[in-house]
Amino acid sequence: MKSLIQWFIGLGVYGLLANAGADIPRTSSGKPDLSGNFDVASLTPYQRDPKFGNQLFMSSQEARKIIDGESKINAAASAQSDPNREAPPEGGDGTITAGGGVGGYNFFWIDRGNDIFKKDGKFRTSIITDPANGRLPELTEAGKKRLAEARPYIFKNTGTAWWLDQPGPGPYDNPESLPLSERCLYVAPASVPIRPILYNNLKTIVQTDSHVMIHVEWMHDARIIRLNSQHAPDAVRSLSGDSIGHWQGDTLVVETTNFLSAPNVASDLVVVERFSRINETALNYHFTVYDPNYEAPYSGEFPWPQTDGKLYEYACHEGNYAMGNILRGARLLESEALAEQASAGGH
Repeated sequence: MKSLIQWFIGLGVYGLLANAGADIPRTSSGKPDLSGNFDVASLTPYQRDPKFGNQLFMSSQEARKIIDGESKINAAASAQSDPNREAPPEGGDGTITAGGGVGGYNFFWIDRGNDIFKKDGKFRTSIITDPANGRLPELTEAGKKRLAEARPYIFKNTGTAWWLDQPGPGPYDNPESLPLSERCLYVAPASVPIRPILYNNLKTIVQTDSHVMIHVEWMHDARIIRLNSQHAPDAVRSLSGDSIGHWQGDTLVVETTNFLSAPNVASDLVVVERFSRINETALNYHFTVYDPNYEAPYSGEFPWPQTDGKLYEYACHEGNYAMGNILRGARLLESEALAEQASAGGH
């Protein structure tokens, strides 16, 4: 792990201001008070557009172009629908609207933020800061193999039982054959390390002298961080790992290990996060990921603005009807395909 000096450098200006004794909320024990609700939505790209190279910042004009582009998408997707329109074609019409894919969301539910965050008064080109190009490192051979194994979960919905012609088990054979997100179990980018996502970007932090809890309502994940503790035994694993933390000056350093192996998630993944108060209304969040899927570690950071907004339940499959309907729909498509094959064979 990095030295104390490297940790302070990694915190950047935000963290240094907090450690320099800025006027920040504190608990009765004198530690920075990280409690509250935070909206981490941001249009700042996770990975940097290659056109920026090693540039950490973009111009206000370039930032405005991204912001205006998102605004136009929102306006177009939120326009009143023609009540006399026809049904979308089988498999969806390929647009970003609710007709874009069978079961696609209405854009009303999407909340990707409305701004690019600033650092030192300038717009940042990416959340990832290391490597210097702001992009994920190259995949290792193990990472390429893991990605290939995850690809069976990625396919286009054609409205047909295309999987009948594929070797091996089908993607809709049973609930366990569906990916974790469709089963409403876990969404890694919402949890460890945390990053802005499509929606449900509010996080709630509850803090005591011995524990810190981060409530991630996608999927009902309450990360319990034990302070000044040891990791659980290696055999004790979960999708979001085992988190322990300690205070390093005014910065909470959290190390997470013991991840349960899953598609695109290696069991020996290690994530180090650093939380520090910028001021009364925002935190700075810094993370470093040691992932054997990649040739080198990578790091990033972005501010967490505090909000008066409330965190609401993410029902996902409300009443769990969707899971049954997914499987029923697959059986129906299979029956239709087999009937067509039998009919063709009869001629």
